[in-house]
Amino acid sequence: MKSARLLCLGLCATFILCNATNSRGDVKLPTILDSHMVLQRDSPLQFWGWADAGEKVTVTMGDEVATTETGEDGTWKVSMGAQKADGKARTITISGKNTIELTDVLIGEVWIGSGQSNMEWVLSNTQGSAEAIADADHPMVRLFHVPKVQNNEPATDIKADWKVCTPDSVPRFSAVLYYFGLKLQKELNVPIGLINSSWGGSPIEPWTIANGTSGGMYNGMIAPIVQYPIQGVIWYQGETNVLRKNGLAYEGKMKDLIGGWRKAFQNPDLAFYFVQIAPWSGRYEDGELPKLWEAQVATLKMPGTGMAVTTDLVDNIADIHPRNKLDVGNRLALWALAKTYEQAGTTYSGPLYKSMAIKGEKAYLSFAHTAKGLKSRDGNPLTEFQIAGADGKFVAAKAVVDGNTVVVSASEVKSPKTVRFGWRKIANPNLINSVGLPASPFQTDNWRGGTGE
Repeated sequence: MKSARLLCLGLCATFILCNATNSRGDVKLPTILDSHMVLQRDSPLQFWGWADAGEKVTVTMGDEVATTETGEDGTWKVSMGAQKADGKARTITISGKNTIELTDVLIGEVWIGSGQSNMEWVLSNTQGSAEAIADADHPMVRLFHVPKVQNNEPATDIKADWKVCTPDSVPRFSAVLYYFGLKLQKELNVPIGLINSSWGGSPIEPWTIANGTSGGMYNGMIAPIVQYPIQGVIWYQGETNVLRKNGLAYEGKMKDLIGGWRKAFQNPDLAFYFVQIAPWSGRYEDGELPKLWEAQVATLKMPGTGMAVTTDLVDNIADIHPRNKLDVGNRLALWALAKTYEQAGTTYSGPLYKSMAIKGEKAYLSFAHTAKGLKSRDGNPLTEFQIAGADGKFVAAKAVVDGNTVVVSASEVKSPKTVRFGWRKIANPNLINSVGLPASPFQTDNWRGGTGE
């Protein structure tokens, strides 16, 4: 009896050891590579993961087969040819000591949405959410939600999975990213993969790679997916940096963010479209929000960037989270359609200040993105314009549209020097272009802004 028990223990131990060994030898994939995913079209397809050192790994998709051998560090990677978006579901098989089958894989366009709470804000908490959710049966749109994780070092994986967009999967997904992707899908008629990686209240710094160091949110929520080819990023963040009184310094932080991500994704042309944060009557100190607005507009001098203005989308000035996310997503999509996808004839921005000329007692302001001309959103005289002379004392100004120009004057100012527009934290200006997109706040004294043309 004793010998039988010993034999049984020995066999059990052998069984456990063998299974442990086999488990270690299993080919494994990061969660970003999963059934229902969308792979970026017109870009070499990347597959990677883990297995025993020296283990042969084969990836098969249709008629294409790629084989590699796992390195001594237990990692492997293969690249396969770029493919066109055709709407057809594919099956991908990854084989080593075990076999993994990925099904319902589409080829299309992939975008990341990141930032703080206004990007994280879920569809169910927005204007028109009931109807939007009920209509969210979109099999060509796929959703991937990255959980909130901070790491001291770049992580290699995350706990998430791809989901087909349905009324069940979309309510807790980023509203801005969803609406952005939905407009792209309808306009381009290709599958769209959306990766939400955002964290409410986060400043820009933890998302950034700069001076050889990377922030905790980048490490935990972006680093694990940088091998996954994407078309671009939409970004909605900045409120916390206004509270930190970063002001014009935010421009440098945006340059670090965008440059760092482009390097990490090995794509110097990675599109990066962002939201100019909305007015708010809350805890911003006087002058801090306008300075950050100027830093955001200055970021447009970087190639491949774009900015959606939101001054007209605030339903409650006391709420830092405007609930109209549909127009935010759609305005970001206009930049992508015009710039990334080169859709001809698309007006993608509201008026952005370019230059000023002083003629007598009047200031003549020129703008980019006027479309077929400038006008008032509500039919009333233009609001939120102020003018100052050499003494720097601003007074309310009369502003009149003259084609693509705005003429600004005030009886109190005989020799104008500076004009500003919407230059306060509760701004609600009414200057728009002919397609209804709002003008961004600005001031003309040593203006640093770009135009994204």
